[in-house]
Amino acid sequence: MTTVTISPKFQVVIPREIRESAGLKVGEILQVIQYGHRIELIPVKAMKSIKGLLKGMDTSFNRDEDRV
Repeated sequence: MTTVTISPKFQVVIPREIRESAGLKVGEILQVIQYGHRIELIPVKAMKSIKGLLKGMDTSFNRDEDRV
């Protein structure tokens, strides 16, 4: 388990292996969400960067007989 220490200015350093694995870059914006006593950092992606993300996705589905 990787741990970090909160500095006197309430800052933390994201460990290198996690930064590289998540593809984080300098200056990137992270959204901070709190769930009870848990804190999550989620990268905010520009809408342009996700263009085509679902390209080729099969959107067909079968309805139940009573829903036609």
